[in-house]
Amino acid sequence: MAAHRIGYARVSTRDQNLDLQLGALKGAGCDRIFEDTVSGTKAGRPGLAKALDTLREGDTLIVWKLDRLGRSVKDLLDFAEGLNDRGIGFVSLTDSIDTTTASGRFFFNVMASLAQMERELMVERTQAGLKAAREQGRVGGRKRVMTDAKISSARKLLSQGTPPREVASSLGISMPTLYRWIPAAGATKTPAT
Repeated sequence: MAAHRIGYARVSTRDQNLDLQLGALKGAGCDRIFEDTVSGTKAGRPGLAKALDTLREGDTLIVWKLDRLGRSVKDLLDFAEGLNDRGIGFVSLTDSIDTTTASGRFFFNVMASLAQMERELMVERTQAGLKAAREQGRVGGRKRVMTDAKISSARKLLSQGTPPREVASSLGISMPTLYRWIPAAGATKTPAT
């Protein structure tokens, strides 16, 4: 039985048009091309599932670019290894990866290892930056919506009998934010008439 070249194309948030990918896959000699027109997780990609079901030993899965399959290096390595275990080749056209050759498998593993190392270095740099900021008395993350002045104002208004909805509105915050910072606000509600 002849080996088949199966293509897979998927949109991303940056590239919502499949024409470029489809043209490249046809040019690469794909017998069939499966596509997903909704960006999402592997579980939400019926086109990829059909492509994987179609592939048989000796076939090759071809994608336009690695990020069509996923963003995590570990997931990409696991995916390629799963194909290899089934005797299926993998080609990424723009990344010049072809696991049907020894040099292609080597290049893919080196590239994946370098990407993993860069991700780990980025995590280390982020943690070092956060630690340095904490040592200087700064805290990372989003700026607090409820400042000490707003908390004080909210308590004062609530104690004067102002309805919580009006307090939240005047401070420019939501009701859940008010209740999160001043849990007793619920106890100051006046019964509806």
